[in-house]
Amino acid sequence: MSFLRRRKVTDSSKSPNSDSNAGKEDDKKKQYKSPKRESYSSKKWSCWDSCCWFIGLICSMWWFLLFLYNAMPASIPQYVTEAITGPLPDPPGVKLRKEGLTVNHPVVFVPGIVTGGLELWEGHHCADGLFRKRLWGGSFGELYKRPLCWAEHMSLDNETGLDPPGIRVRPVSGLVAADYFAAGYFVWAVLIANLAQIGYEEKTMYMAAYDWRLSFQNTEVRDQTLSRIKSNIELMVATNGGKKVVVIPHSMGVLYFLHFMKWVEAPVPMGGGGGSDWCAKHIKAVMNIGAPFLGVPKSVSGLFSIEARDIAIARAFAPGFLDKDVFGLQTFQHLMRMTRTWDSTMSMIPKGGDTIWGGLDWSPEGGSFNCSAKKLKNNGTRTGHNANSNLGNMKSVNYGRIISFGKDVAEAHSSKIERVDFRQDVVKGGKLANSSNCDIWTEYHEMGNGAIKAVADYKVYTAGSILDLLHFVAPKLMARGGAHFSYGIADNLDDPKYEHYKYWSNPLETKLPSAPDMEIYSMYGVGIPTERAYVYKLTTATDCYIPFQIDTSAEGGSEGSCLKGGVFSADGDETVPVLSAGFMCAKGWRGKTRFNPSGIRTYIREYNHAPPSNLLEGRGTQSGAHVDIMGNFALIEDIIRVAAGATGQDLGGDRVYSDIFKWSERINLQL
Repeated sequence: MSFLRRRKVTDSSKSPNSDSNAGKEDDKKKQYKSPKRESYSSKKWSCWDSCCWFIGLICSMWWFLLFLYNAMPASIPQYVTEAITGPLPDPPGVKLRKEGLTVNHPVVFVPGIVTGGLELWEGHHCADGLFRKRLWGGSFGELYKRPLCWAEHMSLDNETGLDPPGIRVRPVSGLVAADYFAAGYFVWAVLIANLAQIGYEEKTMYMAAYDWRLSFQNTEVRDQTLSRIKSNIELMVATNGGKKVVVIPHSMGVLYFLHFMKWVEAPVPMGGGGGSDWCAKHIKAVMNIGAPFLGVPKSVSGLFSIEARDIAIARAFAPGFLDKDVFGLQTFQHLMRMTRTWDSTMSMIPKGGDTIWGGLDWSPEGGSFNCSAKKLKNNGTRTGHNANSNLGNMKSVNYGRIISFGKDVAEAHSSKIERVDFRQDVVKGGKLANSSNCDIWTEYHEMGNGAIKAVADYKVYTAGSILDLLHFVAPKLMARGGAHFSYGIADNLDDPKYEHYKYWSNPLETKLPSAPDMEIYSMYGVGIPTERAYVYKLTTATDCYIPFQIDTSAEGGSEGSCLKGGVFSADGDETVPVLSAGFMCAKGWRGKTRFNPSGIRTYIREYNHAPPSNLLEGRGTQSGAHVDIMGNFALIEDIIRVAAGATGQDLGGDRVYSDIFKWSERINLQL
């Protein structure tokens, strides 16, 4: 009974009053939880969240796959590839070692722009802990961690073109300076490994690293780099039984070594004082890879609007994104300000004017390159003159118009284009609209809206008027560049003015050294659409904007057209058009000419591009792309044979797939 009483008491505690108290407690709990639920439900998934997650996913997958690749035995990737494609050919070094080739002539590598590593020796407070760490090359970690500090330290002084106060960034030395650009992305590493197969080592290989941001003469002024190259070549010749060196420059390194060959023979203090026979005594051959002898149109778009084809497409997909403040940067503005302090970029402005690159209504290439032609994968090495099959009877393209404002202007006859000369009666000054909140100032912000409109009203710019355009929009840049580089054609190479170093990297304003036994090769890829001319538009005024932009809406329309995304393409290696890489060896230096008075033998070796057949082949062994060609087996074999003692005739002379000889004949140049 007592149990029943207790049960009744317990039950009585659950009276209506008790129920009401419990209900109040539940309400309090609901009230306490509701704000979290409301805030959680009100949060929306933004585009920025998607971008961050996507980037994080890509990076995680990349590092995971890289970890797996490095963790697995070295034979597995080759085993899988051979299971899919069949047995792989021996690398050139292994193949030639079996033929009995061994180390002979020492080799010198001359890297191009951006491919050499740069490290910090002195910096500002924001760069604490980075002493002798790479700012350029490697992982680029500091770019992500402290982008503004990185951009500040990668910039040069805007007045002198040398170090800013309190900052010293210097080139990495040794073969590691440019063997890899970043983890897994080779530049010289494959060639070095193949040379090692026939006995080469560090005492017979030398990487002529230099600060590729500086003008060529300033590398000597600041770092004595040209003197170091001279000394190292002399040492290699002396310690290898007097055997001359084989020099292998790539990309802008070709122009740098052209400058060196004039510097080393010129008297001091401007030159190295080696005498007129220095090159004849020390150099067997110069094997130029992807040579921009006559410049590249891509450099014009880079200086004009910090764009190329890929960047223009990215801007079209995400309008305004790269112009805004990304990761602490107003990205394009900072990049433009930084790269416009790199005087070396001006070495690649097109040379020779309309005589070489064409005028308003003509160009040496004439018709159009068939940009839609499909390349066979893993094509075998072919020989023969004009063997390409990917140049169709396309509609003629006015390649001479390097910049056109509007697609209709690019395609119209010159007589139908109304132009207003921006060089006359245009007053620069004032500020661009919406530029008051700029964190970074470019020379465009000093021009004013009237001057910007005048640039567009001129409509068309050829190689002859590009220099006037750049002087108008970037006077500080071009004032520095004018002291170090020249872009014309010499009337009289015996004129004493051409003894100045500003002419030494222009093959149209200088003579080759007196070295009749030396050989010069131009080795480059063909069969890849390469930027040749651009369609531009004025951009909509936004905060801190760059006023000119490639018009990605401009398309050719017809199948095989080479106007895509506002860019006209011609045959080349994706960076350097065939015209620039091949003309000097096809005509300008062929035989005894005023540019080649001693008759140095020249050879053209073209490599028809074939993309890899599958992902396991990486960047391929038959690529003709500007950097990937450094892993091209045919090119590496040619280099090793010459280093082992062969001549150009032993290689078979010229190997040509493009129409470079035909185009060269259309250029009316006094030889």
